[in-house]
This record gives sequence, C-alpha cells and structure tokens, in this order.
Amino acid sequence: MPSTNKKPAPAFSICVYLGSRPGENPAFTQSAIQVGSWIGEHGGQLVYGGGRSGLMGTVAEATRKAGGRVVGVIPKALVDKELANQHCDELHIVDNMHERKAMMAERSDAFVALPGGIGTFEELFEIWTWRQLGYHDKPIGLLNVDGYYDGMLGFLETSVKSGFMGEWQMDLITAHTDHDALLRKLVQEAGNNMSQIPLRTVI
Repeated sequence: MPSTNKKPAPAFSICVYLGSRPGENPAFTQSAIQVGSWIGEHGGQLVYGGGRSGLMGTVAEATRKAGGRVVGVIPKALVDKELANQHCDELHIVDNMHERKAMMAERSDAFVALPGGIGTFEELFEIWTWRQLGYHDKPIGLLNVDGYYDGMLGFLETSVKSGFMGEWQMDLITAHTDHDALLRKLVQEAGNNMSQIPLRTVI
C-alpha cells in the first residue's frame, strides 16, 4: 500500500530522471536542488525513482521543502540499494523496472533528465522512443548541466548525419542549460496537450 499525505492538487506533474549518486561536480547537486525547488515553488508534483541516495534524494528533498508533492516509484529489488524514501507523499513499491517506468510515465505531464548514469540514460531514451512510436505526446527535456551532455548530444547529431535518425526525432526532445527556461517550456507544452494514455496497455 502506498503511503499518502494530503496536499493541494498539483498544478502539473514532472517526472525527473537523474543519478542515484551525487557525481563529482557540485553543479550537479545544485541543479537537482534548483529543479526540485522550482517544481515545489510553482505548485507542482515531482515523480521520480523513489530513492534517498544521490541526486534522487536531493531533488525529492528540495521539492518537499518548497511545498511540492513527491511521488516515488521504486521496485522491490532497489528498496535497500537506493534507500526508499519514506518521506514521499506517495511511495509505490512495485514488482519490477517495467512497472516502475510505466507508472512514472502515466503519473507525469512532462519529463526531464538531469545528470546521471546508465539508468538515467536508459529511462531518457525509452521515454523518447515511446514518444517517437506515438505511445505518448508529452514533452521531454534534457538539462545539460555544465556541459555534461555535450558528448551525447554530439553523438546524436552524428547519428542523424549518418542516416540512422531524422531531425524530427531530435525535435522530440528539448535540451537546455537553464533549468527555469526548460521547465517553463515543458510545463507550457504539457498544458497544451493533457491527453492521458494508459501506457501499461500499449508497452
């Protein structure tokens, strides 16, 4: 059973993908604080992986302190490894990663990836692929903190030039270095398209 606490209904819901480690650059932690604070200060809801470790814990705590709702979704196998966050307004413990990602996607109006490792990359590319396939049409953002994603963005352009991707696919995500500009854009785009698809029925 998820734990619940009553707060006002959120104005929007943003799924944040980011590392379960803090990383070596203090700018990564600062970006997680900024994103969480922005969500809370604007009456929003954070949907994330449900852990207390690394940047995951930082964004959740920043959202909570700023008055936002926090929804965590974590598989049983990671409850101890990622230190399940009992301070979430809703903490859902699910059976596997597939169910985790589907629930996170369904509960969100938009998605943004911050610095992270292979798990963050996988979540970003999967939600991007789902959008390409028409499983959803929710906006996706990439916060490029201190050049962290420069190499990946360069490689993606190489993929376009090599004929494995089209520019239209690149247009399905928005990369930005400023959290305020990126989050405002995502929320605005989400407000223009609030259709909800039960993703677990199509993936």
